[in-house]
Amino acid sequence: MPEVTVAGVLAELGELEDPKIRAVNEKHGDDHGVNLSALRSLAKRLKTNQDLACQLWESGDAAARLLALLICRPKAFTRDELDSMVRQARAPKVHSWLVSYVVRKSPHAEELRQTWPADPDPTVAAAGWELTTARVMTTSEGLDLEGLLDVIETEMSDAPDRLQWAMNHCLAQIGIEHPAHRARALAIGERLGVLKDYPTSPGCTSPYAPVWITEMVRRQQKS
Repeated sequence: MPEVTVAGVLAELGELEDPKIRAVNEKHGDDHGVNLSALRSLAKRLKTNQDLACQLWESGDAAARLLALLICRPKAFTRDELDSMVRQARAPKVHSWLVSYVVRKSPHAEELRQTWPADPDPTVAAAGWELTTARVMTTSEGLDLEGLLDVIETEMSDAPDRLQWAMNHCLAQIGIEHPAHRARALAIGERLGVLKDYPTSPGCTSPYAPVWITEMVRRQQKS
């Protein structure tokens, strides 16, 4: 079996590049044109390879970084490495996969969840809120949900886009998952009106928190 090299993998990613996919992705701030199914197939073939993952990340190429996140060992990264990576992950898809696939599986996740929301970099702060939302949806014991709602009510309206989106997601999930806080979450969403006019495709649920909460609760009660 031929040796896998960074240069070889980057060349293969280059062959997978599709200008039409890139044009669509760039509208969402993602600078790559690789079909994600093809990317996952390549990751499956390469298998877990921490050294290669680190080299692909250091290339700075968005598609290479997405691939790196699929073949890395999440628990192998130090806290400082994860902190550095989230500051480098400016593309939305890279940021999302980094938090979901790597940081959440790290033994440093809880420490970073508590540290990142206060960071002056809104992208880093958003990562902290995304980790908190994951806790809201799974193991919420120990979370100060009222305190989170206080911060959201005070800060979400003026937050930069990515941070605002993360805070709004947290607001919605508190309302969906925690009936005792649902009325307040709905009231905050209605008063702030964040994402109320966000364009939503037919068949999709609006990210406007009152609509989102109401629809997901309706589905829970129906099932």
